[in-house]
Amino acid sequence: MSSEAPPAPLILPADAPPQRVLRQFRIVFNAVKTHFRQLERDSGLGGAQVWALSVIESQPGIGATSLGRAMDIHQSTASNLVRGLVERGYVAAAREGADRRNVALRVLPAGQEVLRRVPGPAAGVLPSALGTLDEATLLRLEQDLATLIARLDADESAGKIPLSHS
Repeated sequence: MSSEAPPAPLILPADAPPQRVLRQFRIVFNAVKTHFRQLERDSGLGGAQVWALSVIESQPGIGATSLGRAMDIHQSTASNLVRGLVERGYVAAAREGADRRNVALRVLPAGQEVLRRVPGPAAGVLPSALGTLDEATLLRLEQDLATLIARLDADESAGKIPLSHS
């Protein structure tokens, strides 16, 4: 056992750069949380399910593996999202193709009704906002966030988990 006391927390003035950036992260995360709450309230589904439903509607016949790629999530996460959408009657899954191994997904009328009730971008406000940034801004942001992630010693596999699942 160590008898050393933990270091005292660093107290910075409110206008110090770390405090200002922390506030910016809070603004971003709270905007995302607010959007997900609104989605759930208006659609009855979580944010990732709404996004999956919108991808399936835009690409009828897509499979779970391609859905995972389109959403940049793990295939097993995509399969779990699909399972929930099928169970609720929002998506139909049918074996198609010559070998009948591929499962094609299609949005059912109940799923289309859910999508009509969705406020704002179905993919979420953060992916939508990122999609509007120019390449140079995105590259700077990517590099700076990579530095922060390294300092956090964070598990990079968490990047494949939708924020609405956090």
